[in-house]
Amino acid sequence: MATFLYRLGRLAFRRRHFVALIWLALLTLAGVGAVSAPAAGNTSFSIPGTEAQKAFDLLEQRFPGASADGATARVVFKAPSGEKMTDAGNEATVEKTVEDLSRGSEVASVADPYTARAVSQDGTIAYASVRYKVSGMELEDSSRTALNEAAQQARDAGLTVEIGGDALQTAPQTGASEVIGIAVAAVVLVITFGSLLAAGLPLLTALVGVGIGVSTITALAHTLDLGSTTSILATMIGLAVGIDYALFIVSRYRAELAEGREREEAAGRAVGTAGSAVVFAGLTVVIALVGLSVVNIPMLTKMGLAAAGTVVIAVLIALTMIPALLGFAGRKVKPAGATGGLLRRGRPARQPDRPNMGTRWASFVVRRPVAVLLLGVLGLGAAAIPAASLELGLPDDGSQPVSTTQRRAYDLLSEGFGPGFNGPLMVVVDAKDSADPKASFTKVTEEIKGLKNVVTVTEAQPNKAGDTATVTVVPDSKPSSTATEDLVHAIRGAGGDIEAKTDAKVLVTGSTAMNIDVSQKLNDALLPYLALVVGLAFLLLIVVFRSVLVPLKAALGFLLSVLAALGAVVAVFQWGWLSGLMNVEETGPVMSMMPIFMVGVVFGLAMDYEVFLVTRMREAYVHGEKPGQAVVTGFRHGARVVTAAAVIMIAVFSGFIGSSESMVKMIGFGLAIAVFFDAFIVRMAIVPAVLALLGRRAWWLPGWLERALPDVDVEGTALHTEQPRHADPDERRELVQV
Repeated sequence: MATFLYRLGRLAFRRRHFVALIWLALLTLAGVGAVSAPAAGNTSFSIPGTEAQKAFDLLEQRFPGASADGATARVVFKAPSGEKMTDAGNEATVEKTVEDLSRGSEVASVADPYTARAVSQDGTIAYASVRYKVSGMELEDSSRTALNEAAQQARDAGLTVEIGGDALQTAPQTGASEVIGIAVAAVVLVITFGSLLAAGLPLLTALVGVGIGVSTITALAHTLDLGSTTSILATMIGLAVGIDYALFIVSRYRAELAEGREREEAAGRAVGTAGSAVVFAGLTVVIALVGLSVVNIPMLTKMGLAAAGTVVIAVLIALTMIPALLGFAGRKVKPAGATGGLLRRGRPARQPDRPNMGTRWASFVVRRPVAVLLLGVLGLGAAAIPAASLELGLPDDGSQPVSTTQRRAYDLLSEGFGPGFNGPLMVVVDAKDSADPKASFTKVTEEIKGLKNVVTVTEAQPNKAGDTATVTVVPDSKPSSTATEDLVHAIRGAGGDIEAKTDAKVLVTGSTAMNIDVSQKLNDALLPYLALVVGLAFLLLIVVFRSVLVPLKAALGFLLSVLAALGAVVAVFQWGWLSGLMNVEETGPVMSMMPIFMVGVVFGLAMDYEVFLVTRMREAYVHGEKPGQAVVTGFRHGARVVTAAAVIMIAVFSGFIGSSESMVKMIGFGLAIAVFFDAFIVRMAIVPAVLALLGRRAWWLPGWLERALPDVDVEGTALHTEQPRHADPDERRELVQV
């Protein structure tokens, strides 16, 4: 591995014009494809294997043209103070609005509030239900515009009008904070390298990689049914790993220069050593992202695959484009220990014999491993305590900011009709095999009316064939509450008894039931996913480190950091701690996919730091240093760079906290805090403490396994047999300052 990458790095350095041209051509091709590709709507949403999805599929068969999974909107009207919605003028305004809404080409039906009994008991609030032929993610912008215009006309007539439902669902916006995250990354790179040029290389290559990845996703969005959230995740992960991978190779290149090697040789050795770590770190991230497909949620699978593709591009760019750009930069990229003209005008950054901060910290940990280990574990354990109160759910209009029309419509419906009215349950009765379908429909209605937490049960609405009917159930609790979830399970439990007596099947669906099923599906998939991803990565790390205990320690440390991160997410988004600082207007259950998503992404990113930091220790140990000294050597060469990489990744992820989409905001915060815990507590404190305690046992590997494993030579042992190529006399004078 190291020898191949060494030759690749030298080739890219020599043929830099050709390499740069290839990547520029790929970026142009992807950009042209994105611009010329047909416009894609948002991705369709389905959850195979869930009862709610089975009910939707059944409705499509038995109620053709009814658009059971079509978008819905509730246009909620409130009369001015002292008036009623039944007043002649207000009723005329509503009738006109209903007429305007029904003209849309994608509109399947509009329910008049006065004929559908959709007026509150006190007469002050009414609503019109609009159902569309396509899902909210496929709805054309023209339909949303017509919906908003109709509501505005009613507002102009004096009514308070708000719109709820999924018809207004739009692509999330990340805002200026994403740019701020990149700006912070740029500052960190400048401080790390002391040069604008050296700092610009990782940023440039990361942006090129993300540009190719996101443009490709955009170009294929229509064909592969990819949604807007897919490109956001790819951008988030692609920027973070792209900057980090380039950072490690540039840093190793400067270290090789400081040892007196000429620039082409330094580029080859940087790619052969740090590049090997980049390859295996990238593989762990790809494994984690591709593994999301085991959950069997198409949207999550597409997000994972697209982000994994962006990571692969980031790895390839780091291995080829970085050495090519280093060739273009020439002597403007200074050796390690020397700064450029931007900082100290090329004078030494510190005295050559003075230990850097990484060396001093590692020496302290090696002397006090037990104290550092206990402090790190107890600190993460304390941060993980809120995770014991974790409540999972999917966001609804009640979790929207109070400034949105969806949230105001939610509140108006709760005021006029009760909180459960925002999440009605649709019960589908399949009586095709029943001897008396009508009796089955009646039996289902009566059974549901006798359950707790039920406010309203409508009469069964059969299809034309009379073998299937729908029943609408309004709970007494809000959609995201545990009481509503208990009611769904109670209806399904009663359905089992009904089927035994009447041969009629009872299925519960609707957006609320779908959210409950998605949460359950994600919970059920968490442990198998964790076993798959951690197991594969564990095997990969055994090959990298040629040790059993080091990968085991890496996995356990990851579990600590992800639990602590989940605890922080619960504290902010569920308990409301620091909610004002994070602009969280409404607390509630944590998004259902957050645990499994964090396990996947954070594991991959955590292994990045493990590989980059510990491979340096492994390299020093293989070359003859004692275990404790190898830990110090690893920190001397890698701590500054890993710290910079972690700060950059935290800055990039934190940039997404400013998103208007609660899911993106929560993911950005969760990943940022997880990287903080993992990089600065697990990898910088717990890892060296454990290695110091284990000593030589840390690198133990059974003889039979040693013989069975392939030798990938991540530490670059084979490169020491290469004929060293030292710098020319002019460059030697440049190195005197190091």
